[in-house]
Amino acid sequence: MAMSQNAVRGEYERAEASARENLLSFFLAHERERDVVAATQKVDGLWREWTWGELLDRAARLSEALVASGIAPGDRVCIYSDSRLEWVLADLAIVGAGGITVPIYGSNTPEEVAYIVENSQAKMLFVDHDRGAGGAEGRWKRLAQIAERTRGIQRFVGFELESKSDERLVSLTEFEEEGAEILRQHPARRNALQERANAIGKDELCCILYTSGTTGDPKGVMLTHENWAAQVRAVADVELLLPTDVVMLFLPLAHAFARVVEVAWIGLGFKLAFAESADKVVENMAEVGATVLPAVPRVFEKAYAKVLADGTALPGLQGRLFRWAIGEFERRADALEEGGKASAVMARARWALARALVFGKLRERLSERFGGRMRLFISGGAPLAAKFCIFFNECGLKLVEGYGLTETCAPTHANRNGDIKPGTVGRPLLGIEARIASDGELLVRGPQIMVGYYNQPEETAAVLDAEGWFHTGDIGTLDAEGRLTITDRKKDLIKTSAGKYVAPQQLENALKQEPLIGHVAIVGDKRRFIAALVTISEEVAKRWASAVKLPASDYTSLVMRPELRERIQTAIDAVNQRLPRHAAIRRFAILEQEWSQLTGELTPKLSVRRKIVEAKFKRIVDSLYGQAEQGGRP
Repeated sequence: MAMSQNAVRGEYERAEASARENLLSFFLAHERERDVVAATQKVDGLWREWTWGELLDRAARLSEALVASGIAPGDRVCIYSDSRLEWVLADLAIVGAGGITVPIYGSNTPEEVAYIVENSQAKMLFVDHDRGAGGAEGRWKRLAQIAERTRGIQRFVGFELESKSDERLVSLTEFEEEGAEILRQHPARRNALQERANAIGKDELCCILYTSGTTGDPKGVMLTHENWAAQVRAVADVELLLPTDVVMLFLPLAHAFARVVEVAWIGLGFKLAFAESADKVVENMAEVGATVLPAVPRVFEKAYAKVLADGTALPGLQGRLFRWAIGEFERRADALEEGGKASAVMARARWALARALVFGKLRERLSERFGGRMRLFISGGAPLAAKFCIFFNECGLKLVEGYGLTETCAPTHANRNGDIKPGTVGRPLLGIEARIASDGELLVRGPQIMVGYYNQPEETAAVLDAEGWFHTGDIGTLDAEGRLTITDRKKDLIKTSAGKYVAPQQLENALKQEPLIGHVAIVGDKRRFIAALVTISEEVAKRWASAVKLPASDYTSLVMRPELRERIQTAIDAVNQRLPRHAAIRRFAILEQEWSQLTGELTPKLSVRRKIVEAKFKRIVDSLYGQAEQGGRP
């Protein structure tokens, strides 16, 4: 049946509107709500709010300054900073000038920064003060170390500046004033931002996100405006984030997970609160009345460990009651993880009593701690053990897990409200197809998938096939409803000398359910058996030591205690009971230092850099296998 002329026109107009969807057009749509509060951040110790109108005006001034500085459509501009309001302003200004944003992690070393600047051929760079590492100009000092490799940078813009040690360096305030002066002198340019938004095609690049480079040089993931527009539509479809929310952001905006939060904020219009630091997230959430916290699994693991440490340390009847209730929770979580329910009458009765006596009060305390308005935690960036998801949900604090990669513009899957299945990352998002290859690898396809790696056609061809399927490198399974469970990274699978495959992430996640354990790295590739390197959570361990009256005042003395080793051995034994013999952990070492980004063992999303850890602690790993050889077969 032929379409009417009006229907044809309607289809054409919808197609035209879709073609104009880009990050800048989503932002400019807030012109009609100029007086609505868009974001908040602490300034001189007090929370300061910005309306959409203020952000629109500032982005317009900054984009004009960028154009006047020679930034043309397609030019790359870097942002080397921790997450803050100025970061997103710089991003919007870059896109507003027709440029391409190239984020750099605030924790990146000078060598890593130099590689990204050179590889992306960036023309300008925004940088923050970095008070936490190296003083008021810490990150600028790191840039000074690679001065010879940043000659291609025409101008540096400092978010906060105390001195000018380079003629190319200007403060954000001065740079914004340059744009303001252009607009004062040329009033006709006030519509320039809208004109540039109309000119941006949906297939044009919006940003290049560099991967962490744990197995070599970082790869620049090219993401288009349509990638992000599709992600806005997908996030809106799952209805996890609402326009009425106050979302706390502390994740690094150089990571795709945080970028999705930023883009969802621009597209959906909730209020975005920037945390002072990772250490102050909980305090800041209470101060601003946050309702949603996106975070990596390590945050939830540490929160769980603290709850257990605090409760276990309670004196007398309170402590005994808490420990009993946690025991009941453990049994319930085990039953739920195995796919069933604690169906015995006595088990149900005991759990009901535990919820009434302990978990109800625990829910009140946790809710109070997070400010009393929290309605949702979102976990992403790495696998989360099902137990932690079950715990928070049993405490009445909804926790959902999602899955995605930088190359997929972050989430391709997510659990939904009313459809949370712990241990899975949920069903595909709007527009995403998923299937499992014959070797167990997850393949995904859809409008959120990258166009390729910057200047690396061979690397692109290795992961994007002719039919548009992206080969994720993750091993997973799909249940009957399409829910995805990720078991490990394909490249991380360990093959013992007996030819048996072991998924290390599964073992690591299982061990991290012991509150005393900070991080774990499973080793054993081409070895006779599986072993583990373990670090201890110092804060939790000190509380435990005090509760059991052990004289241990610092990390080093704690890890030397035989009682601590016995506790870790008990946790390993419990995990081993569920494993086939070839996957059982036969030896372990407790390391005398915690891991961090600064010392190189952790990525910015707090995942373990496995190859770096194995190389750094090779002597200890070798000794574990040497002990086994001396003592006979493990």
